[in-house]
Amino acid sequence: MDTITSTPTAGTPAGKTSPWQKLPVIFISALACCALWGSAYPCIKIGYALFEIPADSPASQLLFAGLRFFLAGILTLIMGGFISRKLLLPKKSSWKGISLLALTQTVVQYLFFYLGLAHTSGVKSSLVGALTTFFAIFISALIFRMEKLTPRKLLGCVLGFAGIIIINLSGVAGMTFDFHLNGEGFILLSNLSYAFSSNFARIFSQKDDPVMLSGCQFVLGGLVLILVGVLTGGHLAMTGIAGVGLILYMAFISAAAYSLWGILLKYNSVSTVTVFGFMTPVFGVLLSALLLGERGEAFSLKSLVALALVCLGILIVNTTIGTRKRQNH
Repeated sequence: MDTITSTPTAGTPAGKTSPWQKLPVIFISALACCALWGSAYPCIKIGYALFEIPADSPASQLLFAGLRFFLAGILTLIMGGFISRKLLLPKKSSWKGISLLALTQTVVQYLFFYLGLAHTSGVKSSLVGALTTFFAIFISALIFRMEKLTPRKLLGCVLGFAGIIIINLSGVAGMTFDFHLNGEGFILLSNLSYAFSSNFARIFSQKDDPVMLSGCQFVLGGLVLILVGVLTGGHLAMTGIAGVGLILYMAFISAAAYSLWGILLKYNSVSTVTVFGFMTPVFGVLLSALLLGERGEAFSLKSLVALALVCLGILIVNTTIGTRKRQNH
């Protein structure tokens, strides 16, 4: 039985289930996170145009990412403080968790992501990125021993991964089987870093407010990315109200999605939450269709099949967990 179903989480009385552990809440909240992250795909493309960021300038891209995450951290702390009606200030003991999250969730993940993306295709990076869910569940089960690795969880992940393969089948030109350390290898390291961050978020949120952790790590990680971007020659063009609005929306994406994701990880096993990650590229395709005019690609038979496989994988993992919860209570 999963660790989180047999022991109460921080802030939840023994024998009681937090509202964040109810399947409808998990589904709605996790899908909202994936929809927000999915909207980031077209927004990043639009942002590169508005801020005049060349496709071959990782320094400027890192500077852009750093500004986004720094603003996201400030926004997270303001929003979280307003909702909780108190200042979200870290304790001295919280800085270990904040530093590890900033390193794995923001700095290492995006540093390797942008460097790797410059040396591989979007199709291959999307497929390699889908391995994050496998990494997160394996790390949770085999390294941190926070849950068991079951055939049902693996089946759910395989179905979700199959959906990601199908939705990327049109990119035949990018579907070669060669492997480059500075391309696919860096994307792999990026996703491995994020998988570790999901487990760190689960661990550190047991003692600290997940919204505070999210906000502080964004501020710290964003500052590091800004510094790296500036020192390596990054530059952002001055822009108008459209650019300001876009960067604020992208900051909101990170602030809302990562904070909500952190709360879900606080009260649920890593596999329960991370399996929803397969929905992010699906939302990315659908929202790109609306925002970038790629309707023919999004609303096709293969996209519907991909969506069905991803949803089936999510249901298999979460229905199993829901059954176990009812048996345990």
